[in-house]
Amino acid sequence: MIKLENIHKIYKLDKKHTLHALKGIDLHINKGEIFGVIGLSGAGKSTLIRIINMLETPTEGRVIVDNADITDYKESQLRSVRKQIGMIFQQFNLLSSLTVAKNVAFPLELDGCNSKEDIDKRVKELLKMVGLEDKADVYPAQLSGGQKQRVGIARALATNPKILLCDEATSALDPKTTSSILKLLCQLRDKLGLTIVIITHQLEVIKECCDRVAVIDEGLISEMGNTIDIFANPQKSLTRRLVSAVVRKDLNALLEYTKLSDTYKAGAKAWFELLFLGDKAEDPVIVEVATLLNVKIGIMSGQINRIQNQPLGVLVVSVEGDEDTIKRAYEELQKRVYRAHLVGYQVEEA
Repeated sequence: MIKLENIHKIYKLDKKHTLHALKGIDLHINKGEIFGVIGLSGAGKSTLIRIINMLETPTEGRVIVDNADITDYKESQLRSVRKQIGMIFQQFNLLSSLTVAKNVAFPLELDGCNSKEDIDKRVKELLKMVGLEDKADVYPAQLSGGQKQRVGIARALATNPKILLCDEATSALDPKTTSSILKLLCQLRDKLGLTIVIITHQLEVIKECCDRVAVIDEGLISEMGNTIDIFANPQKSLTRRLVSAVVRKDLNALLEYTKLSDTYKAGAKAWFELLFLGDKAEDPVIVEVATLLNVKIGIMSGQINRIQNQPLGVLVVSVEGDEDTIKRAYEELQKRVYRAHLVGYQVEEA
């Protein structure tokens, strides 16, 4: 549905200085998928999403939408393309002087090709779709943040687009409201066959609803793949830091404030971090290894995340025993989990 080929974007700051915001982006987004783009502030995320609907013109490269190369389209041609690309924003961008119904109707009125009866019918349909049929005559100031974003979604869908672009659409919302908006986007994707692109700096958003994800770093895509693969096996340092903040949470603090050694000493406990994926998350791994080797295994901390409806568990355990016993325990754990690695050794205090 969307294909970006060798996209560069260079901004001229003044006579001597330029900013190279995007540096050769190659990206394809499949029809009907929810695709996430994540990165730190200033990485180029918003520039990237604005290039998809040509609100920004690339300095170099091609933009192909629904098999049409729109890179060199004139403004009159782009207006037609943009009817097929809805967009929602972090700050909602609603017109405060218009009611909810009038905000949703606005793009249809601008189009000039719809009768009042058709517009009213479409607005009612959209408000029901986003759960706001009872708010038609209310003004934006009377709505919560989540309700405002639902109005923004309804407005973005007014012209029956094939693509929905979301630029930090949940950043201004609390976690519970964010979750409800993401569930709504998933429902709309399934119902309408939308292709959705989500720009965010929150990996929790990616975890909840995206099929695939690209990590953008200083204008380059550093890593891309299925969401579950990115979470389970991140390759780049930035991705590892982002993923760690979500799937480890309290584990990071536990490991940071626990003094661990890199080398085994007599009387030491070995600490291992175990990653469980899919059905393995429910296997009695700890009991099996402890029983098999007659070794003490303690659970220090752990958590389970659900990504694309698959459980992804992270567990930190301690193993007591001599060096050979610890080595054998490590080997058995590696056989039974998705990934296991030695965190370090903790010497017992006298």
